[in-house]
Amino acid sequence: MIKKLFRGHSYSLIIPIAALLFSTLSFSLAKLLIFWRPHLNMTVPWDAAVPFLPWTVSIYLGSFVYWYLSFVLIAREDREQADRFFCAHALTVSLSFLCFVLMPTTLERPEITGGGLWNGLMRIVYWVDTPENLFPSLHCSTAWLCWIGVRRRKDLPLWLKLLFLLLSLMVCVSTLTTRQHVMADVVSGVALAELDYLLALIPRLRAAYSRVADALIRRFPMLR
Repeated sequence: MIKKLFRGHSYSLIIPIAALLFSTLSFSLAKLLIFWRPHLNMTVPWDAAVPFLPWTVSIYLGSFVYWYLSFVLIAREDREQADRFFCAHALTVSLSFLCFVLMPTTLERPEITGGGLWNGLMRIVYWVDTPENLFPSLHCSTAWLCWIGVRRRKDLPLWLKLLFLLLSLMVCVSTLTTRQHVMADVVSGVALAELDYLLALIPRLRAAYSRVADALIRRFPMLR
């Protein structure tokens, strides 16, 4: 069924998955490289004013679905614009990786004492995702890129673009209310997404990305 759905649209099947895998592998590799090094805590008094809301872990975890569906929608746009978006994403992941390795950061997490679904999910998130790779927030930069990728499209209705903006903002806020990030991480993540989308206008960068994308697509001729 997947093959039938994406027949003739191999780009929109292969490239979103490749982009998310690249992000996951880069994030994991950075953790391996920095686990033994001292980490900087960038928490400021304003961060303490943000309430800890365990139920927002549903937004935090739901962002992975949001990213993938957004990536597929954007990948079905014309090739030039799709290449610009995914080139910007690759730049964001790469520059974030450098920041993670060159300047490891951490934060103090609250102790979760209550029961229930949301507290249980928070414990799992804290166990799986140790407080590292925080600055800039890859969660926020990826969510913001999803908004960037649709905000100027004329073929999408206004309500859908506003929904993308709302979802991206919700993801950014959830990184604070789950104590996964601090404000500096959020601001830097959004700024990095905007910067990389501009950098992706550089013809040589976008052409280099296009060659990589074409090479990946050629690996799956049955989907063309």
